[in-house]
Amino acid sequence: MSARTDIPAPAGMLAELTHRCPLGCPYCSNPVALEKPASELDTATWKRVFSEAAKAGVLHVHLSGGEPCVRTDIADLTAHCADVGLYTNLITSGVGLNRRLFDALVAARLDHLQLSIQDAEAASADRIAGYDGAFARKKEIARWTVEAGLPLTINAVMHRANIARAARMVELAIELGARRVEVAHAQYYGWGLVNRAALMPSRAETEIAVAAVEALRKTHEGVIVIDHVVPDYHARYPKACMSGWARRTFNVTPSGKVLPCHAAETIPHLDFWNVRERSVADIWYESPAFNAYRGLDWMKEPCRSCERREIDFGGCRCQALALTGDARNTDPICEKSPLHAGVGALAAHDAASGALDYRYRRLGAKT
Repeated sequence: MSARTDIPAPAGMLAELTHRCPLGCPYCSNPVALEKPASELDTATWKRVFSEAAKAGVLHVHLSGGEPCVRTDIADLTAHCADVGLYTNLITSGVGLNRRLFDALVAARLDHLQLSIQDAEAASADRIAGYDGAFARKKEIARWTVEAGLPLTINAVMHRANIARAARMVELAIELGARRVEVAHAQYYGWGLVNRAALMPSRAETEIAVAAVEALRKTHEGVIVIDHVVPDYHARYPKACMSGWARRTFNVTPSGKVLPCHAAETIPHLDFWNVRERSVADIWYESPAFNAYRGLDWMKEPCRSCERREIDFGGCRCQALALTGDARNTDPICEKSPLHAGVGALAAHDAASGALDYRYRRLGAKT
């Protein structure tokens, strides 16, 4: 696909303003080779990119990282997004966000704040984050957000260390005044893949947690929206990753590379165009990387003739590569894949491994 009339305009954009972050979360989906501060786009370039994104049809932008609040221009960038009509969602760890900067973001017309919480228990949360005092800081940021009248989303990533408290995480989000909570079981890309053996819960633990969270949907209907990203390795069918490759959203890395998803750079034969040289619209419609798995024509069997091909779009290309060696294969999470049984065995092996130590996400870390 390459004709612009055949491709819907993008609706969302993830702006990874930096890979710098005070936390070291072992499930982070950022690449293991984090981009250095010297390679980051400057303020003027980011503003141009946001203007181009709005013109191309983007409605909302997620200001993310790393930790976006380490950028000294974060309030300026937020204000510019508001000026060009973009709805802004700040995805933050909360650590390093002081009151002065928070007030500046409110004044800059920030629309929404999304706060990560690593566990419902302080000691465990701080260990997972690799940062003492992070849990207490996050609760303070949540209070500021609610008091300012901003919508608050709590993001809770589930894995072996906290999965027994999945329901408690939802209750904590309600206590913090969140309007939405995203309970997302760990996805094994980037640092998550490095730490998979230490993160993988058992099937039994997963089934208990999934049932508990689904029950809370009914209990708290009308109180909080519960988005539930179920675990891949214990599933029957894959998720429609990014709602399908290059169908609705795109990522811009700190250095300006434009990707269809977080982990796309793991696919070695793809060439990712950069906003330093090309416009957002040109990249969205014409980039060979974006068109590589767009639509259905690229599909192999069993995806090509499957009744689910326009539901999950064959699953995740990056996961297919990681688990089968070929990005065009059916995501082996799917029970229709001939390699599906091997995924279950891999998950069971990792869950039973007894691995406890994390390789924390750090700039310059060696794996």
